[in-house]
Amino acid sequence: MFKYAIKGSANFFDRLMRRYTPDPFILALALSAIIFVTGVMLTGTSPKQMVKYWGDGFWKLIPFTMQMAMVFLGGYVLAATPLVNGLLNGIANRVKTPGQAVVITSLVACIGCWLNWGFGLVIGGLLCRALGKTVPNVNFRLLVASAYSGFLVWHGGLSGSIPLTIATPGNFSEATIGRLIPVQETIFSNYNLLASILLLILLPLVNWLVGTNETQSYTTEIKEEDLHEIAEPKNARVPADYLENSKLICLLGGGAGLVYIAFELMDGTFRLQLNILNFMFLFLGLFLHKSPKTFVKAVEKGAGGVGAILLQFPFYAGIMGMMQGSGLAEIIASAYVQIATAQNFDVLTFYTSGLLNLFIPSGGGQWAVQAPVVIKASQELGIDIAKTAMAVAWGDAWTNMIQPFWALPLLAIAGLKLRDIMGYCVMALFVSGIVLSAIFYIF
Repeated sequence: MFKYAIKGSANFFDRLMRRYTPDPFILALALSAIIFVTGVMLTGTSPKQMVKYWGDGFWKLIPFTMQMAMVFLGGYVLAATPLVNGLLNGIANRVKTPGQAVVITSLVACIGCWLNWGFGLVIGGLLCRALGKTVPNVNFRLLVASAYSGFLVWHGGLSGSIPLTIATPGNFSEATIGRLIPVQETIFSNYNLLASILLLILLPLVNWLVGTNETQSYTTEIKEEDLHEIAEPKNARVPADYLENSKLICLLGGGAGLVYIAFELMDGTFRLQLNILNFMFLFLGLFLHKSPKTFVKAVEKGAGGVGAILLQFPFYAGIMGMMQGSGLAEIIASAYVQIATAQNFDVLTFYTSGLLNLFIPSGGGQWAVQAPVVIKASQELGIDIAKTAMAVAWGDAWTNMIQPFWALPLLAIAGLKLRDIMGYCVMALFVSGIVLSAIFYIF
């Protein structure tokens, strides 16, 4: 019965997502149109004024957009270093069975995404490729789905865009909240650490159980050439070549950035926020690369993954401008307060965020749209905004299991399509939903 329930759920969501999920950019345009029409109808704002609110807000998230792009780029650059690649190959060579491969991939992806979501997605894909060679009888679709399930923990980790945003001075929601919220109240809170630990334990177990119900193995050809490997530098011939291929420059340049972090720690001024996180990953990546040439090539390859962020975030900023300028955010917040209580507010926020994530597949973009509503509602109910922000964050991470946007970099590395893994991600969605709902209701 359990086996058929898994298969039925997987097939249903597989068909649903393949038929009805367009490119995320289309969803951003659709949501813009919905907010435009809703604002005109509910607030009495004229269409002309709504257009002005949209245009005035369109570029207001440019610094934030750059920060989000650098989160992925820094993670990619670090994942492309010889040290990380060597560790992944070492892990793959020690795995003997398909079950071990699924569990190890789940663990590595979870830990990697907790540290940095871009880093976790990339190393998850690279590990899948390595294991596809060392454990040829593994169900490769399940293996890649296990790697993507690790993405569930990203928003409760060190690169979580919402907790880092509200901890960053000058962020767009600081004035509305009335203060900065340090990561001690969000990422390192007891309930958030508990959620992360539980998922770190349960996701490998769930993926392993799904694998035990497989009656037919699925394999894919793993090509020897890896498009994401960074080519070795050529022999130096002229002074410029020596500079481009110099390991010493990487050590000096990367070391300078790491020394700055060390001084911040020693002076007691270190504060985990978006800029500091991006700084650390970028300079650590430079320090570990073999040469400036390989570092630049890694940046160029990683830059291909940030195009969707650069394109879509201005549209989310336009949505935020319409919601705030027209007063629609206040109307929605008032309705929200009417159906919410202090006991169920965070759980309701978690579910609402999960639903909205299907239309805005970005934690940062979602916070831009949802923040005006949940901040005002939580203030009226006297609820801790730090926990409410984490409810939004985890809701965003939760439904990523059926949202294809962030799976694309991983699928590109693994050489699969979305429909190949979506069915397996459903069980991770169900289990994590139960765990996270309980945490936000109890705490």
